[in-house]
This record gives sequence, C-alpha cells and structure tokens, in this order.
Amino acid sequence: METRAIAHVDMDAFYAAVEQRDRPELRGRPVIVGGDPRGRGVVAAASYEARPFGVRSAMPIRTAARLCPDAAFVPVDMRKYQTVSAQVMAILGEFSPLVEPLSVDEAFLDLTGTQSLFGDPVTAVRRIKQRIADETHLTASAGLAANKFVAKVASDLRKPDGLVVVEAGSEAAFLAPLPVERLWGVGRVMAEALRAMGITTVGHVQTAPAAVLARRFGQAGEDLHALAFGRDDRRVEPSRAAKSMGAEETFERDIRDVGRLDAVLRGQAERVARELRADGVAAGRVTVKIRFADFRTITRSTSGDPTQDGLELYRRAAALLAAERVQDPVRLIGLSASRLRPEGRGQLDLLDPRALRREHLSQVLDRIDERFGDGTVRPASLLRRPAPPE
Repeated sequence: METRAIAHVDMDAFYAAVEQRDRPELRGRPVIVGGDPRGRGVVAAASYEARPFGVRSAMPIRTAARLCPDAAFVPVDMRKYQTVSAQVMAILGEFSPLVEPLSVDEAFLDLTGTQSLFGDPVTAVRRIKQRIADETHLTASAGLAANKFVAKVASDLRKPDGLVVVEAGSEAAFLAPLPVERLWGVGRVMAEALRAMGITTVGHVQTAPAAVLARRFGQAGEDLHALAFGRDDRRVEPSRAAKSMGAEETFERDIRDVGRLDAVLRGQAERVARELRADGVAAGRVTVKIRFADFRTITRSTSGDPTQDGLELYRRAAALLAAERVQDPVRLIGLSASRLRPEGRGQLDLLDPRALRREHLSQVLDRIDERFGDGTVRPASLLRRPAPPE
C-alpha cells in the first residue's frame, strides 16, 4: 500500500500579514488586527513583530494594547481576507483535487500519487509555497507527513515561512519531545490533570499504559494514546461541510438589559438564517452563548425540526435566554446553528404553513439584500437599535 503524503499549509499571521502587504507603512511594525484598542473586542491576529510582547489571538484587545501600546491597531476586513484566501485555495487546487480547507488561512491537501506531475511531495510543497509567495506576496508554513495530525503539528514548528517534513515511521520519535498540549483535545483542564500524573510531554503519554489513560479519561484517554504515536487514519475530505454557523457580539459596555440581549439575538438569528439559506442547509439545533463580565461563559442548546427561518431560530434562542434568567452583566452574546442538513429534509414546512410562507418571504428578502446590500430589509424590532456589526 502506498504511503500517504499529506500536507498542511498554514498562512503566517494571515490577517496581519495581508494588512502589512497592503499598507507599506505597517511593514516591520507590530500590527494587531481586531479594531479599537479602547473597545471590548478580541485580537483576531497579531503580526510576528507584536508577538514578543505577549500578544496572542483571542486575547482581549485592551490587554493587547497594554502589552504593546505602540502597535498599529487595524479593524478586521474579512472580505479582503476571503479574497486572498480564495487565491491560496486555488493554488492548492492546482496541485491536488483533494484539498480540505480548515479556515480561511489553512488547509490540508493529499499529494499521494502526484509525483509524475509535480515531483516528490517535498518538491511539490516547496513549489506550492513559492507559488503562494509569488502570487500573493505572503508567506506560508507547511508540514508534510503520512497523516493529517502529524502534518498539522509539523506546520506550526518553524513559523514563519517554514517547512517541516516527518518521514513515515518516525512519527512517534518526532512527537515525543513536544509538550503534551500539542495533542488534539488537550486543553488547560486535561493538561493540568496529566501534569498531576507526571505527564508533561508527548513521550510521557507514549510510555503511560493505555489502560491507565482510559480509566482516567475514558475514550479520550484511548484516543490520546493513539495520537501520541502519530496514528491518524482520517482522509482529506475536499467537500468538508460546515458543522455549524454562528454570530457573536461583544459589547462596548457590559449589558444588564435583557431586552437589549433579546434584540441582539434577533439580529443574529437573521444573519445566521441568511447563511443557512445561502448554503442550502437547515439547522436542527440552536445554541446561545453568554459570556459575563467576569469572563464566566455558559452555553445553552435546544433541538427541533430543521429550519433556516430567522424568526424560528430567534424564538428558540429567546426561550433559552429567558430560561437562564440572566441577572449578572453580560459582556458577549452569540447564537449558533448546528446539526445541519440539506434544506427540505425537515417536516416543519409540512406541519406549519406559516413557516413555509416565511421561508418564501425570506428568499425574496435575500434577493433584495444581494442587490442592495445586507440589512436593506430588517425586522421592525431591530429598528430600535443599530444593526450589530457584521
């Protein structure tokens, strides 16, 4: 059986690098993408010049401003990043039909059997990196291995503009010295539990009896033991569908007004519904995420007939919010839709003729938005407050 050649290509500090490319005055300077440093948002990306100051993605932007006050703070321009992402994905698609995007700035591709077209896999990855540099004027790091997990770990080790190759059969030796947090599924809580067992590196996981890990962590312990040896049989899936769609808003000031939170959910439900309809899917599960001023975060979910109707999504989310009886100040609220399936597979339209009429109306409104811009027509309840930022 032919050994697989799986590459993971990851753009370096993608959002920040695009901004530095397009604005020469930012080159060589610390750049933080995420908006106003006096705001309540989080860091979307930080350039490599900002990282020595301790700035990291997902950090509160005010914290980043304290750590690196001389940085240039730039708002997120997702449309521009998506345009560049499309360029990168098109390049990857020229080297393999099996490309699995993970986000706008990273993807797996399967180079197995492409030697006659592009040379050996290492040569092919070098050509990919060069094409990306020539056509986008940005750098990408890459990992090449016999499976997805090891390739992804490898791509992160020599950033920026790195290439790490892990030969088939050497996965365990490659992973052994790395910290245990490199294993998928090991977050802060599990890392602390492993440290309490004297396990701090992947090599320690390799030497721990699988039965001990299974008793302590259940199935996650068995999976952890397999990953520590670099075992991963998953295929690159070019048609990998989204598992969920969502929207969040972080407030400039903490919110106590439940009516305001309810109105935000109404707008988020409409945005998520438009995405569902655009992708031709319906959602059977709705989740509300609430982050309080002290950063305590809760999620609450409910399931029902698959829907892509904004009003129905909102009703389910509003019921979750009402049941929570929120009293503490809220920093962030979000709505997500999951358990996606192709539209038309549910029974809601058969059980409720009003839902079918709303669906037809929504399709008309989508065409209006496409022609005149998002938010041209909105529910009347949203006219009492500005539309939440996209």
